[in-house]
Amino acid sequence: MSITQHGLRLSVALLFAAMTASTPAIAAPEVQAKPLMIQEQGSFAVGGTMSQSLGSFETLNPASGGQTLHGDHARVFYQVPVNARKLPLVMWHGFGQFSKTWETTPDGHEDYQTIFLRRQFATYLIDQPRRGAAGRGTMGGTVSATPDEQRWFNTFRVGVWPDYFPGVQFSRSKEALEQYFRSMTPDTGPIDVKVSSDAVSALFDRIGPGILVTHSHSCGMGWLAAMKNPRIRAIVSYEPGSGFVFPEGELPPAMTSSAGALEPVAVRRSEFAKLTRIPIIIYYGDFIPAEPTANPGQDGWRARLAMAKLWAEAINRHGGDAKVVHLPEIGIRGNTHFPFSDLNNVQIADLMSRFLAEKHLD
Repeated sequence: MSITQHGLRLSVALLFAAMTASTPAIAAPEVQAKPLMIQEQGSFAVGGTMSQSLGSFETLNPASGGQTLHGDHARVFYQVPVNARKLPLVMWHGFGQFSKTWETTPDGHEDYQTIFLRRQFATYLIDQPRRGAAGRGTMGGTVSATPDEQRWFNTFRVGVWPDYFPGVQFSRSKEALEQYFRSMTPDTGPIDVKVSSDAVSALFDRIGPGILVTHSHSCGMGWLAAMKNPRIRAIVSYEPGSGFVFPEGELPPAMTSSAGALEPVAVRRSEFAKLTRIPIIIYYGDFIPAEPTANPGQDGWRARLAMAKLWAEAINRHGGDAKVVHLPEIGIRGNTHFPFSDLNNVQIADLMSRFLAEKHLD
């Protein structure tokens, strides 16, 4: 049964006004947005497991056995606009990120959550198991405090620290970079692709058919979730970084780069065939070199883009519908690893809206 049928129905008018001149920090949109009417919103946990220690619980002995641990679930925040379209958008963050990925851009503008709410899509934002607000897992981990942000600046292709790429679609304000770095969050336990894809599959069991929107590390797990659940009716994937699945016997060679080797993953042909039944589109941004380079922050994406093209060819060879769009090749330049939250993210959102319309998913 859907959340819409049983959730608490609200009528909320959210008015986004420009920041006052006295307010420090992030720049707000120049034009005041229209009120956004929300029919329903809320949050819930989905998927996960429960373990129990041996023994019996004693109220006066907190260290006694027989106690339970619920963990490895995803946490989901959802909003349903008034007059929502039939299929919701489920948005899944990448490595080192959480649901913040889709909420507000580093420079303070509307991100995909709000852009697509305005376009009458219900949105479901995921924190994957052992990350962000879904940090309670069944396996422990070590959260390090190692300075590493300049490496991520390079890997996310904002520039080559401390310089920004010429024409990059990222604000050069100090406040935006501050917000960018503070959007990262650690894993509280080891990443487990089965645990994460199981939780996302359980989400679609709960809400019904929808469209999965993935980014970076979640893209490979998104293929797994789609193979598990036919309620995933399409996938929009931004810059897949790993987990490219191929039918057994059809694996391409590993892609080498100065960032390390990118290995394809073999799955049964019957499982791979499930990906050929839904439309899939992949977008990659700018500053990806055509030839090998010593800079791992860029060269790793050269290998990933090449692997994505082979992956889409395999999907289509088996009768599917997959497409890779390299944004500079269609005249859209300057995008980073986060095209949906770059300065031109409305233009990027328009591409996704066009895809959904072409596939009759809107």
